[in-house]
Amino acid sequence: MLGTIVNTACIVAGTLIGTLFKKGLGEKYTRTLFHAMGLASLALGANSFVANMPKSEFPVLFILSLAIGGLIGTALDLDGRVKRLLAKKGGDSFAKGLISACLLYCIGTFSIVGPVLSALQGDNTFLYTNSTLDFVTSTVFATTYGIGMILAAPILFCWQGSIWLAATLASSSPIFQGTLVNELAIVGGVLIISSGLSILDIKDCKTLNYIPALLVPILWFLVKGLF
Repeated sequence: MLGTIVNTACIVAGTLIGTLFKKGLGEKYTRTLFHAMGLASLALGANSFVANMPKSEFPVLFILSLAIGGLIGTALDLDGRVKRLLAKKGGDSFAKGLISACLLYCIGTFSIVGPVLSALQGDNTFLYTNSTLDFVTSTVFATTYGIGMILAAPILFCWQGSIWLAATLASSSPIFQGTLVNELAIVGGVLIISSGLSILDIKDCKTLNYIPALLVPILWFLVKGLF
């Protein structure tokens, strides 16, 4: 869990530093950083998709995941519920920022593979690398959206902690020996791209409605392991 604790601490530190810088920035520069985060989301999402797609043993699984997950999320109105809740705290812009930050921190190869390697091999290299990236990203997010971005830290901790715990309890399970991580990274890449489009005001795809898509590959591998 050491790697996850370090990663969480880096997000907290980056947010605090970014908040201090925010006070001296005008609207023009804040908007520039806002666009920078949108472009970064597109780039990171595309990289996650392109890097992991060739490794997929089930190329259509991400399509089924997005379709099934999207239907479930829409039925539950996940995007609307979360945005309405966050908008009460800090406005629509804050809601977009926090959602995008959480996706960037949590749905990436390092953030998914890192806890697994930490649990199975005691190797925190991926998590330390992710910590460095998240420190920079959280600083920029806080410069744009303010101290509220610190809420992403406990979300990341719970996310990575859950993966670490699951990997520890099921270290001998085939689910961690296959391409599950690749499939999650592919779906996650698409979600991050969707988040970037929203930040840039190109298209609001209601990204959170597709979050259940991340459960589909897990269920697929669990069912596959029974046969």
